[in-house]
Amino acid sequence: MTSATAAGTPPAPAAPKSRKSVTGTRRTVAALFLLPALVLLGALVVYPIGYSLIRSFYDQSGDSFAGFDNYEALFTDDGIRTALKNNILWVVFAPTVATALGLIFAVLTERVRWGTAFKLVVFMPMAISMLAAGIIFRLVYDQDPDKGVANAVWVGVHDTFAESSAFPKAHPGRESPLEPAGGGAFVTKEPVGTGEVISLPLVGVAPDLMPDSAKKAVPAEPEDGKITGTTWQDFTRGKGVGKLGGVDPAELGYAGMKIEAVKDGKVVASTKAAGDGTFTLPAEADGALLRLPADNFKEPYNGLDWLGPSLVTPAVIGSYVWMWAGFAMVLIAAGLAGVPRELLEAARVDGANEWQVFRRVTVPLLAPVLAVVAVTLMINVLKVFDLVFIIAPGSSQDDANVLALELYRKGFASDQPGIASAISVFLLLLVIPVMWFNVRRLRREVRR
Repeated sequence: MTSATAAGTPPAPAAPKSRKSVTGTRRTVAALFLLPALVLLGALVVYPIGYSLIRSFYDQSGDSFAGFDNYEALFTDDGIRTALKNNILWVVFAPTVATALGLIFAVLTERVRWGTAFKLVVFMPMAISMLAAGIIFRLVYDQDPDKGVANAVWVGVHDTFAESSAFPKAHPGRESPLEPAGGGAFVTKEPVGTGEVISLPLVGVAPDLMPDSAKKAVPAEPEDGKITGTTWQDFTRGKGVGKLGGVDPAELGYAGMKIEAVKDGKVVASTKAAGDGTFTLPAEADGALLRLPADNFKEPYNGLDWLGPSLVTPAVIGSYVWMWAGFAMVLIAAGLAGVPRELLEAARVDGANEWQVFRRVTVPLLAPVLAVVAVTLMINVLKVFDLVFIIAPGSSQDDANVLALELYRKGFASDQPGIASAISVFLLLLVIPVMWFNVRRLRREVRR
């Protein structure tokens, strides 16, 4: 017996025996459970990445080694450079705008009773696929105001402040006293005098397109010391019907047509035709030329060419923001729910107004959430494809091009799989730093 035993100290417990399950060690069991996921990960992720990397170093046929020629094309091909420039615009503006709108929606809806219903409506576009959203916004951005909602609103606002002409196609006919004056205006060939009755016949406007205020044209009556006349649609349907240069019973007056009297290049008098086309000018118009200004004949305003070369990229970004602002709002609202209310109330007690509380307290406390949302959206926009492919028409697709779309075009339309593989590898290299930043920030938050 040792001294320790003699002193009555209990013996040390024996080491526990390791138990083995019927399937082997715990590591083996874990490996068996992970094996299906690893097989799928290797087949669906690792193998395509490795194959794309190898294929990017071969030529179009895949038989000859091309070295870095495909990667050199990334910076020399005009289409790829345009796609890269557009991707930069996407990464800068789309996540920023979507995150900002999500922040505004989350803060504003926090204090209203119907905030939940509003959030539901804003989040609903997330349930729509990119394909469906692209078809919707292809219609929204249609050039025809009768079809496209964007141009219908834009034209409505424009016409409220600047009314469009009702006679865009009107022009002088045969044997007319009018001649072109440049810039789309028409002027009489001879000066007019007081007491005269002037006929200003025009053609080119279909009777069913005449304004509602137009009435049957009537010949003007002469007045002493004044100049009178009629401007009308000198056309009657039916072969051989009506008299050229004369007012016929079925013909309509140009209601609202503006007439100016011009002397030495200056307008000395002006008037507008009545519903029946008649007009009257004062004595100041004596010896002047009568001019129908170009404003009478300007084309109706048809809105903006949203899907044209200059606006197609902002238009597609707008549709993306419409879809993803709800996603940003939900995440930011969840972060906002965890903000200590004591800090907000303390700031208000100290005299801060709502804008100062928002800018100096709410936003700094939400900075980690805002960063996660913005970085997640950046990763998403780097691979945007569906919206651009569907919304941008063929005539503007080169101007709206992005890297994911150019990858598809090079790989399938142009049959250049080597360059397409190089673009995919380049996209992966762009995404990796953003993903690394996001994962690192999430781990930091977990440690806190």
